[in-house]
Amino acid sequence: MTEREKQVFDALAAQCAKREYCTADVRRKALQRLEFDAAAAEAVVSALMADRYVDDRRYAAAYAREKSALSGWGPVKIRSALLARGVARDAVQEALDEIDPARAADRLEKVLETKWRTLRDDPQGRLKLIRFALSRGYDYEPVRPLVERITRPAED
Repeated sequence: MTEREKQVFDALAAQCAKREYCTADVRRKALQRLEFDAAAAEAVVSALMADRYVDDRRYAAAYAREKSALSGWGPVKIRSALLARGVARDAVQEALDEIDPARAADRLEKVLETKWRTLRDDPQGRLKLIRFALSRGYDYEPVRPLVERITRPAED
C-alpha cells in the first residue's frame, strides 16, 4: 500500500470505527479521496474489510434495526433501501430476520394511530392511511386489519 493509500485507509478506518458503513459507501469515499484511482480504492476497501472496519452483514443488521425501531419502516422499504446500497440479498434477509415482529407491529400501530389523528375528518382518510402504511414498507395483509381497527368509530 502506498503512503497515500495508507492515509486514506487511516482516515476511513477512523470514520468506520464511529459508525457503520456499507462497502459501496466506503468504496465511493475511497474513490473520491484517491482521485478516482479504482485499483487503489479497491485496495483500501479490501484492507478495511479484512480488518473488519467494513462488514455489510453488520451494516445491514444495524440499518434494519434502526429503521424498524426508530423510523417505523417495514420490511419492504428496508429491503429496497439496503439492496439499493449494494448489500447482498442474503445479508439483507438475515438482517430482516433479526427484526422482532412484535416490536415492529407495535411500532406500526403507533405510527398509524398518530397519522390517523390527522386524517380522521378526511372522507378518504382510511384509504390515505392504507397508502401511508404501504409507503412505509409494510405489506397490505397485516395493514388492512390494523387500519380497520384504528379507523373504527368509537362506541359510546
